[in-house]
Amino acid sequence: MELEAYWGVGPKTRATLEEAIGTEAALEAIEAGDVRALVEAGVGRSRATRILRRAQSADGMELLATRDARAVYKTVLEEAAEHAVSEVASDRIRTLTPLTDREAMADRLEAVERGRSAWEQADEAHREAILEAFEAYDDAGGGRIAAVEAAIELREAGVSGPVFEPIADLDVGALSEAAVALRALEGDRIAAGADGTLDRLREARETVDRLAASPEEILEELRGGGIDDTAGFRAGTVEYLRRETGLESGRIRDAMAEDAVDATAFVAETLRALREDLASAIDERREAVRSAFEADVDAAGADVERASAAIATVARDLSLGRFAAARDLTRPTYVDRGTLAVVSARNLSLDGDPDSDVQPVTYAVGRQTIAPPGDEQVSVLTGANSGGKTTLLETLCAVEIMAHMGLPVPAAEAEVSVLDRLVFHRRHASFNAGVLESTLRSVVPPLVSGDRTLMLVDEFEAITEPGRAADLLFGLVRLTIAEGALGTFVTHLADDLEPLPDTARTDGIFAEGLTGDLELEVDYQPRFGEVGRSTPEFIVSRLVANADERAEEAGFRTLAEALDTDVVQRTLSDAEWSGSETV
Repeated sequence: MELEAYWGVGPKTRATLEEAIGTEAALEAIEAGDVRALVEAGVGRSRATRILRRAQSADGMELLATRDARAVYKTVLEEAAEHAVSEVASDRIRTLTPLTDREAMADRLEAVERGRSAWEQADEAHREAILEAFEAYDDAGGGRIAAVEAAIELREAGVSGPVFEPIADLDVGALSEAAVALRALEGDRIAAGADGTLDRLREARETVDRLAASPEEILEELRGGGIDDTAGFRAGTVEYLRRETGLESGRIRDAMAEDAVDATAFVAETLRALREDLASAIDERREAVRSAFEADVDAAGADVERASAAIATVARDLSLGRFAAARDLTRPTYVDRGTLAVVSARNLSLDGDPDSDVQPVTYAVGRQTIAPPGDEQVSVLTGANSGGKTTLLETLCAVEIMAHMGLPVPAAEAEVSVLDRLVFHRRHASFNAGVLESTLRSVVPPLVSGDRTLMLVDEFEAITEPGRAADLLFGLVRLTIAEGALGTFVTHLADDLEPLPDTARTDGIFAEGLTGDLELEVDYQPRFGEVGRSTPEFIVSRLVANADERAEEAGFRTLAEALDTDVVQRTLSDAEWSGSETV
């Protein structure tokens, strides 16, 4: 297969990969989902991640039909990656994609549950050992050797549970010997420290090279000792070289020059012969050591190769299990009927903020069995400003994406049906024809091209004037129903959409007043079948109460008169009373 056949690999990226690691290695890295290999080859991390997502499941990525849906998908990945046990696992998580097959979703959910069970059952000592093993794996570069050593560490730590099954039947003894051998064989030469004899021979050769650069040092040493005859000179040379190199006397004698014309030539020729002897001995010893180490690797057999895949799988599943445990995620129920229903759902981003007081929300569209009774195909969500309508859409989007990825979801219960397209469109502040056109281009084609589509559209009226926006939104609701899709549409124009088709309902989120701190008090749980109202009187009440100057207060009170002075005054009185009660 050609590199450029993969999405995102153009001529420049192909040339970068071929020059750095070669075509075959690049193909293997893409097929294996190896972000690190591509990054080390010179591909930017963001591009590498996008390439691998498409390589893993191009069809799955087609689910994310809009930019906002893709943004929620990336948020889910980042939230999950925060719980990764290793950098390599973090990279792998960021390449997970939505799946298109229910069986594949179920398989991944089972894997996540295995990881969660193992993490929750591990005591503090075992958790620390697990994290240390994977930290060492990262520090060692995350390659084959690092995987073998991590597998050994985990086995020796006594970890247990189904998530560790990929490493459970590896031969630790053989792997331990293979790990030493692999370290020794790394690179073009036998690594220092791998064999004592080889190290001593190398050190002796380095000493001989140093002495050969200045043979006069040896002559001065011998002459300073009062040696003046040939026999004494030869014996002194042997002793000197033995002491400096650590070599056996016999080896030094065998290298001694026989026909040197003078003392200087004798020393130089002896050192040259000794170096040649050492070079030959080093080559011989290196080959013997290499053969022994290769035999150790061969003895470990397929376990060496299996260790790499096993560690990657364990790290990913354990990381996702930690994520599920930390965020109290629940396995969704997949149903054939068109539905999206959640009970006590939480927004991932808000739920992860320790300073945020999250109110779980129950909501549903389609035929479902876990939320309040109803089988409406479309819902129109109305209600208070800052009432959490957009947050609810984001939550529903995240639940659907996570379920398609085979991940548990942030809800007490969830029923989902498998989709072809997920259309999520946030409210945008611009108000011009270009935004209208681009919005329609982004939401209508996926609606009419997929057999199973979910529409999550936020404040459609923000893209054009209210009257025409109501007409367009009403048309979009009718089109959603006609296409057999599901949809939730957030709007302040509910009254302009009446009467809705029978398969649609209107829901509302209600503000209940101001707290003693003049914060808007909202019941974020939508009320099914009720139209929620905006809350300008509460906002104006807060502005009146917080005004710094008399002129400002008078101006805001004029606005209050335009709304309902009695309501504003009652709101201020209630807030003041509430505040005094909490002091």
